[in-house]
Amino acid sequence: MNKDIILEKIKQEEKFLPEPRVTKEFLTKALGDALKKIDRLIDDMKGDFPSHASENNVYTPVKNESGWNTGFWSGMLWLAYEATGEEKYLDAANGLLESFYERIDKKLGIDMHDLGFVYMPSCVAAYKLTGNEKAKEYALRAADHLMTRYHADGGYIQAWGKMGEQLRLIVDCMNNIPLLYWASEVTGDSKYYDVAYTHAKTTIEYIVRPDASTFHTYFFNTDGTPDRGTTHQGASDDSCWARGQAWLISGLPLSYKYTKDSSMLPLFDKITSYYLNRLPDDYIPYWDLIFTSGDEPRDSSAAAIALCGILENISNMEDSNPLKETYKNAADRIMYSLYNSYSTKDTPESNGLLLHAVYAKPMGIGVDECNIWGCYYYMEALVRMLKGTKAYW
Repeated sequence: MNKDIILEKIKQEEKFLPEPRVTKEFLTKALGDALKKIDRLIDDMKGDFPSHASENNVYTPVKNESGWNTGFWSGMLWLAYEATGEEKYLDAANGLLESFYERIDKKLGIDMHDLGFVYMPSCVAAYKLTGNEKAKEYALRAADHLMTRYHADGGYIQAWGKMGEQLRLIVDCMNNIPLLYWASEVTGDSKYYDVAYTHAKTTIEYIVRPDASTFHTYFFNTDGTPDRGTTHQGASDDSCWARGQAWLISGLPLSYKYTKDSSMLPLFDKITSYYLNRLPDDYIPYWDLIFTSGDEPRDSSAAAIALCGILENISNMEDSNPLKETYKNAADRIMYSLYNSYSTKDTPESNGLLLHAVYAKPMGIGVDECNIWGCYYYMEALVRMLKGTKAYW
């Protein structure tokens, strides 16, 4: 991980001055409004899961039988329980667990790299918060299945498709490999750690460009040699998909937490400075960072994901790092904007938490809607900032 990647200077330092500060009172109000929406979702879903994206800002119920995003609803419930101690959230979260067990037992939609997204905020959270041994067992079984997608030639976890086809990794997987790090911790078996760490290093080597922007996806040849970087959900192969950059901002400090690889710390500064320099005046990115003004859709989910990564990393930074105060100020500014201008506090018809997110702009899916991972990461950021929790990764 010695690739020459530049560190951009923060270009508009006045955007990241220490005012306005996000106060405890502000966060308490924001959390209370978020909990009202979670209460409504519990009623609306009736034991099922919110759709990946809303329609007209309203989620509809789906079964936990496929897809990469059902764990986020479970995670929102665990966060609500952790923040309040209220039994209704514990009961709702526990009531979803059987569906996660069934997905493993019946192998429902698990041939993908996204098992960390599915099982960390659900079963791992249940185990960490309540000591649920069955949840631990099924999370470990999910980790074992994720291990089957590893290509030793190339050192990466294949993202999608049948093994041996679509030989690619995508940047999102940096947030899935904590499932493997955790599995290594609880079992004492280093095989999980070795695969996760190797995948992280491969991602850093090929996904990050010299200017600290990122490819969304990277293809490999059948012999494991690198082929090319492309996009799947960004504007073009040479642009920088905002949520992809945010996945690395979030995922990199999670790998550091487990590996203590010090080379990840300066890389975090580089990719985060690139991201911050391309934010518009309200601190919420357009769906691709190639856009810095105009009428393109924003992606509030990318902002929430990046915010959680910044919060995770602040504790890793030396006080002498001049960017530490910038990141604290940026976190406040992003949260201030998310609550005041992007939350559903003034949208009573919505059962989501966060408006103006984008799922997949090139495919026309979930554009300018709520999406469930955006709502989850917004909730995680609120609980992190108010309670000091590290969440479940």
